[in-house]
Amino acid sequence: MVKVGIVGLGTVGEAVVRNLQKNKDIIKARAGKEIKVVKGVIREPNKYKHLNIPLSTDYKEVTRDKDIDIVVELIGGVDKAFEIVSDALKHNKAVVTANKALLAYHRFELQKIAKTPFGFEASVAGGIPIIKALRDGLSANHILEIKGIINGTCNYILSEMKKGKPYEDALKEAQELGYAEADPTFDVGGFDTAHKLLILASIAYNIDAKPEDILIEGIENINLTDIEFAKEFGYEIKLLGIAKKIDNKIELRVHPTLIKNNEMISKVDGVMNAISVIGDVVGETMYYGPGAGGDATASAVISDIIEIARGNNNPMLGFKIPLEIEKVKLISPDEIISKYYLRIAVKDKLGVLEKIAHILAQNNISIESFLQRPKKDYVKLLFSTHKAVEKDIKKAIKEIETLDFVIKPINYIRIEE
Repeated sequence: MVKVGIVGLGTVGEAVVRNLQKNKDIIKARAGKEIKVVKGVIREPNKYKHLNIPLSTDYKEVTRDKDIDIVVELIGGVDKAFEIVSDALKHNKAVVTANKALLAYHRFELQKIAKTPFGFEASVAGGIPIIKALRDGLSANHILEIKGIINGTCNYILSEMKKGKPYEDALKEAQELGYAEADPTFDVGGFDTAHKLLILASIAYNIDAKPEDILIEGIENINLTDIEFAKEFGYEIKLLGIAKKIDNKIELRVHPTLIKNNEMISKVDGVMNAISVIGDVVGETMYYGPGAGGDATASAVISDIIEIARGNNNPMLGFKIPLEIEKVKLISPDEIISKYYLRIAVKDKLGVLEKIAHILAQNNISIESFLQRPKKDYVKLLFSTHKAVEKDIKKAIKEIETLDFVIKPINYIRIEE
C-alpha cells in the first residue's frame, strides 16, 4: 500500500481524496498498489470530518510521519508552501504539488533538495498532461516554441468581449460564475500565466528565470475597439504565454496577443486552456482541455501519485545532466522583436497622421495597415506595424504621447504570426 498525506484540503484537496476513494479499484489496477490517504492537514478539521480520514492542524504530522510515502501540498502561496515541501523532501518523502507560484520561484532550489520523486503535473493547465508531454513525450526534441492559453479566467473574459461585452461586464460575469476572484489581479494581470510559463520553460530549456525577469502584461487595457480591429484584419486576441528558442537565447513573455483566426489555438474559447508546442523533430503538437477546477486539477495530482506508486522517478525538470544550462540566456524584454498594433486617441486636426508616421519612422517602425474610427469628440487611430524591436516601440510611444493632440495613453498589443 502507498500511504498519502495531504496538506491543504480545499477544493482540489477534497477532490483528490474523493476521487482516490471513488476510483480506488481502477487506480489500484493501474498503479499495481492500493493508494490510500491516511492523513490530512487543515486549519479547521471539523469542516472536513465527512472525508473520513484522520485530520491534523500540524503539517509536520505528515512530512515527518515514517509511515507516509507521499506528501501532497495543496495550500498554495510561496513561503509556507516552500517550508512544507522542503521539510517533506528532507525527510525523504516523495512530493506532489499543484502550486505554480511555489515552482515559479523555487523550482531549482527544490530540485537540488529532492532525492525522491517530485510530481507537479497539476501546476500548469489543470487536467492537461503538458508536463509529462514536455518532460517525457517530447524528450527527443529541442523545443523551438511554446505558445499557450493557460489562464481560463482571461480566456473567458476575452471570449465574452468577442460577443460585444465590455471588459468590465465580462469580468463581473466571470466573478459571478466563480471563474475570477474578488480581486482578479493575479489572473487578469498575467501573473498566473507567467508562473506557469516559467515552469514549462524550465522543462524545455532548463532555464532558471523568475517572474521579475520576463515581460508580463495583462488584459486590463483591452477594449471593444481592439476586438473590432482584430476581427476586421482576421485576428483573435488571446492572453498568451510564449517561449521561443532563438539560436542560444530564450524569449519568455506573457501578454495579450493578436493571432490569426485560422490558427487552432485562436479557436479556443471560454475557460478552456490550450498549448501549442513546436519541437525540431516532431513539429507542432497541440494540447487542449480544462485548465482549472477541483476535479481537473485532482486528476493531474492523482496521475502523479500513480506514477510514483509505479516506481517512476523521472528527473524533476526533465534533465539528468545540465546539457543546455550554460548555453542558453534569457533575452531582455526590451530586445523582443514583434509586430505591433497601436491604438491612439487624438483630436481631429490636420497633420496628425504625418507627425505620428514621422516619429514611428524615426524609431525604425514602418506601418503595415491603418484604420480610423471617428468618435464624438476625438478620433481613434488604429495601426499595425511591421516587425520592430520592443525598445523602439516604447520609445516611439513615449514621444507620440507628448504631442498636444494625443488625448489618452496609447495602448499597444503584440502581433504573433
